[in-house]
Amino acid sequence: MRRRDFINLIGGTAAAWPLAAQAQHAAVPVIGVLSILSPDDSHPLMTAFRQGLRESGYIDGQNVAIEYRWAEGRPERLPALAADLVNRPVDVILTSGGTVAAIVAKSATRTIPIVFSIGADPVKAGLVASLNRPGGNVTGVSFLSITLTGKRFELLHEILPRSDSIAFLDNSANPNIKSNAEEAETAARSLGLSLNVVTANNEQEIDAVFAALAQQRINALVVTADPLFFARKGQLVALAARHSIPTIYGLREYTTAGGLMSYAPNYVDVHHQCADYVARILKGAKPADLPVEQPSRFRLTINLNVARLIGLSIPLSVLASADEVLE
Repeated sequence: MRRRDFINLIGGTAAAWPLAAQAQHAAVPVIGVLSILSPDDSHPLMTAFRQGLRESGYIDGQNVAIEYRWAEGRPERLPALAADLVNRPVDVILTSGGTVAAIVAKSATRTIPIVFSIGADPVKAGLVASLNRPGGNVTGVSFLSITLTGKRFELLHEILPRSDSIAFLDNSANPNIKSNAEEAETAARSLGLSLNVVTANNEQEIDAVFAALAQQRINALVVTADPLFFARKGQLVALAARHSIPTIYGLREYTTAGGLMSYAPNYVDVHHQCADYVARILKGAKPADLPVEQPSRFRLTINLNVARLIGLSIPLSVLASADEVLE
């Protein structure tokens, strides 16, 4: 080999080293977000999630990338969206907006870590082996919304002590529909109330449910926390006001949209908690070793304008226990 060729070879190799190092440095972990909700509905949740990541040292667009997949309230889209993230592939998946997204993600991969935020019991849903020792590739935060059903019934009964009937609205496609109904029946029975369990899965069925409840002169309504209902919260609160049916919901956003009251965990805090788990997994922790967490704070929000609109007087004892009263 001639001296000039040798020098050129060495120079070319040396020039390639920095490029290789740059390419390696540019490779950042990718977080996949699988949500049954829309970007607009998820905005405060994802803001809290990114803030939590930032506090753990991960900044979107700098040392981590986030790929979002939105089902826009259509659960049938979730399998294809989950498969897309798995084929990407991503390093960890956050599921948001309910149990179905978490179940679909787990069905799509047994190796990519999954962090969920759900209201159902993850053990009964088949997501984890136990709360303390999840096992497998799945863990997250569960606020066990079914355990909040009794409290929602109690609050409505405290507002309407003379009522003798109450309705419970669930999504007919909810995988937890049986356990939700059982919890509602237990709560109604303990208060001496007659219970009417009703279901709906689309806009037309929601309209029909409220028309039927008005005809039956149902005194009050509990709406389960479900992504379908959240996507149609405007329709729900409008119908409840039109038919003057005192209603309690499982998300604060219903009351800010014109609903009477809500009793719920802080879902923004829940996604902040999820960010901590995602960050720990990116740093090497295994989902199997991360216990399922549960929020410790729950928030009662009351909309007094709606109460006045439907001619309802809220007892001072209930107002005093509220975390937020909207005037």
